[in-house]
This record gives sequence, C-alpha cells and structure tokens, in this order.
Amino acid sequence: MARNFRTLDDMGEVTGKRVLVREDLNVPMADGAVTDDTRLRAAVQTVAELADKGAKVIVLAHFGRPKGQRNPEMSLALVTRPFEAVLGRPVRFIDDQDAAGVIATMAEGEVGILENTRFDAGEEKNAPETVDRLAALGDLYVNDAFSAAHRAHASTEGLAHKLPAFAGRQMEAELDALDKALGNPEHPVAAVVGGAKVSTKLDVLKHLVAQVDHLIIGGGMANTFLAARGVNVGKSLCEHDLTGTAEEILDAADKANCTVHLPYDVVVAKEFRANPPVRTVNVHEVAEDEMILDVGPAATEALADVLKTCRTLVWNGPLGAFETPPFDTATISLARTAAALTKEGSLVSVAGGGDTVAALNQAGVAGDFSFVSTAGGAFLEWMEGKALPGVAALQR
Repeated sequence: MARNFRTLDDMGEVTGKRVLVREDLNVPMADGAVTDDTRLRAAVQTVAELADKGAKVIVLAHFGRPKGQRNPEMSLALVTRPFEAVLGRPVRFIDDQDAAGVIATMAEGEVGILENTRFDAGEEKNAPETVDRLAALGDLYVNDAFSAAHRAHASTEGLAHKLPAFAGRQMEAELDALDKALGNPEHPVAAVVGGAKVSTKLDVLKHLVAQVDHLIIGGGMANTFLAARGVNVGKSLCEHDLTGTAEEILDAADKANCTVHLPYDVVVAKEFRANPPVRTVNVHEVAEDEMILDVGPAATEALADVLKTCRTLVWNGPLGAFETPPFDTATISLARTAAALTKEGSLVSVAGGGDTVAALNQAGVAGDFSFVSTAGGAFLEWMEGKALPGVAALQR
C-alpha cells in the first residue's frame, strides 16, 4: 500500500548510528513490579530490529505525570530491568544528567533507556531548547508510540522536525490498521461505540455518522439516545440534558444514510452489583425503579446479523456494564461474532481503548481481531477525525 510516512525500511544503513526511539513504556506497577507488560512487549520489535542492525538504540519514554519535576518514584530506572526481561538482551539505564557522555560509550547494537522525558518541564510544552537537547543525542528519530501521538510534545512531535524521522513497527501497524478501518475502508462499515456517557464521545459520534454505514450504540450512552426517542429509561444512567444533541446526531445519521442501531430489548436490574435479580424486557417496559445494564439477547442477535453483512468493523467501548456479571453477556457475544467473521476472512476488525481491550480479553478474542490498539486517547481522537500531531510530523 502507498504510505505517506517513512518506516524502518526507508532508513538505510544504521550501523553505529544513534537512533532515538520514542516508545510508550508507561506501564502500571505495584510494589515495584510491572502488573501488565503489554506496552513493553509492543516495543520489542522495533528496538530489537534496530539493535540487530548495529544501531545504538536510545529509548525515549515518559512514566507517570511528574510535571517537570524529578521524582524517583517515576524514574524509568524502575522499568529498565522489566524491559530487559521482555527484550531478552541487556538494557542500560541512561541518566539524563550525563546522557551524551553515556551514549558516547555505547557499543553498536546496544540498547539504553533515557530517564523520563517528563522530568524536563519543556517536554510537554514542546519547548525548542528541550527538542534541541534531545536531538543532540541522536542521528535518527523513530516514533513507535501511537498511544502518545495525540500529544505535541518534544519527544513525540518536536524531534520529527529536527532529525530524519521514521515510524517504528508498532506505529506502522497501527496506522495501516486505522487506514483500513476508517481511512480507506471496504464498505459496508460498522462502528460499535459504547461507554457510560455520550458527553465523552460526542465528537466521535458526529464524525462517524458521515463515515460508516451502521452505527451501533451501546453502554450507558445508549440510554440517552433511547430517552431522546421518548423511551422511559427508569433510573438508568442517562444524560437527560443531552437528548437534544442525541436527536441531532440521529438526524445527521438519517441524512448520511447511516443506520443507527439502539437496543430494543434490554437487561434491567433494581440494583447495580454482581449477579442481582434481572429481567429481560422490551425497552418500553423498563420500570421506574429499574436500570438498563446490558443489551438484550434479541438485539444482540440482530447486531450479529448486521456484522455478517459488513466488511469492516471499528469498535470502541462495551455494550453493557461489562465489568459486572452478568452484564458482560452482550459485549462478549458480539465480540465473539466479530472474531469468528474476522477469522473466516469476511471482516476487517479494528478495536481500541482500554475498556474495549479489557472486554475483548475477557471474551478471549483479542487475538482474533485484525488489530487491537492499546491506545486510549489517541484512538479516540483518531475516531473523531482529528489530525494527531505525532503522526502528522512523520508524514512525508
């Protein structure tokens, strides 16, 4: 496919070159141990490939929110050994106080992690002096952190203008998948948008109605749309002040020939906890003291039939309160349908966002989707149709 950004394949000879590689190593930790190493594993391919080619690989990353102050609890020294373990080769920690001196002693093929970029107050401001300081440490720049691409920071955007810039393998895979999902997708396209509140996904919904053929709305936000259509949603989570906006989105969908799918049967309970007494009812039969907590089986089956007619699916957000059983039923069922269609080759499926990844893992199908993005904010902004500074800076 024709790409408008350069990849590692375009770098030429890198032996002995200092390559600055922006990765996302912002992993969750408890008691000094990494509790989820997904992001560390995602960084391995690019780092290993460059090291194998003889580059001096200097990994740039942030960790936590130190707000421009040095904080030992947010030092990337804490992540160096865990990254070494997943990379399977030695990794050196590079203190930013004498980074140039340490990098000068690195051998070809050696890997180092520079101290937290956010210890410098100029990182998040994309300050020219911070960009210059970092640029002086390298000969080439690789951005492999899509999840930080919606921020115009020194290490994610500024460096791409100072050094020859390339997309790493993870970034390349992400951008290719996103292009297939919404850039140049094969129609019909379906989008599943779930989550608690319409207010957090307004821009996504407004953008998608003009891009997709089927918009499937789930989660608490579906209640706001049901209320806009005159349904009494009882004591369900619902943003009643946004019903007018929901109506505007439904009108825009009509004009764009986008079919909006709202649940017509739902699972309700009088209290929100694990495994309470539940009823499955038509949306017009929700009692005043009940709350809608999942999409019902009839609507879920109808949605599965919709996916069978589609060629492309983009998914962000669960259909129900999936963290609390049995309100994960609809999400798991539809995710398994999408996974089966993907495996048989009839559907390109791209999913992203923290809750979505957790739900797909719970359904046991994350590995069967065409692509699962670990990015949260960047994935959402891309779904909103916004240009991502870290990506735009890589474009030819």
